[in-house]
Amino acid sequence: MASIKIFMFIALVSFTLIKLAVSSDPDILTDFVPPPNSTVTDANYFTYTGLRSIVNATYPTNFTIIKATLNEFPGLLGQSVSCAVLEFPAGSLNPLHIHPRASELLFVTSGSLQVGFVDTTNKLFTQKLETGDMFVFPKGLVHFQYNSNSTEPALAISAFGSANAGTQSIGNSVFNSTIFKGILVESFNTSTDIIERIESGFK
Repeated sequence: MASIKIFMFIALVSFTLIKLAVSSDPDILTDFVPPPNSTVTDANYFTYTGLRSIVNATYPTNFTIIKATLNEFPGLLGQSVSCAVLEFPAGSLNPLHIHPRASELLFVTSGSLQVGFVDTTNKLFTQKLETGDMFVFPKGLVHFQYNSNSTEPALAISAFGSANAGTQSIGNSVFNSTIFKGILVESFNTSTDIIERIESGFK
């Protein structure tokens, strides 16, 4: 009986590891997924014009992300790719966040960025990127990008290995949710008034 339980446990762990190793967007069985309720698909379905706004435009006053994910570009369904353009005014920050469903490959097209991520052992990997540099953020790990230049903007393009990588802001998820304050107080080893002050910044 014990050997059967051990075999079942090993089989379950093996199956889980195999699923994790191959997890990504589901494979499709056709060349592409046509739009629902459509009998004719043309090139417009595979075209996204939402990034035209950044060409020859001035930089925004705050950090801005322009996304081309499944939500904005339905033609990506089943293709396991998406991207985003990140516009960094001088001194701006893309705060701590994760992408639960994809790694991120960042390419700096102008300016420079300080970037970093923290692995599951709490080790920080950080780098200063110049124009033309690339950096990869592993899937699901906390990371950031910061334009430390106080006078010059920066622009970067991020590519994702999923049509819907998802973005979860760490600060927003923790301090702009309905998590009981007592849990936050204990988790951060601080007082209720400190938690309330932090929470007020996310409202």
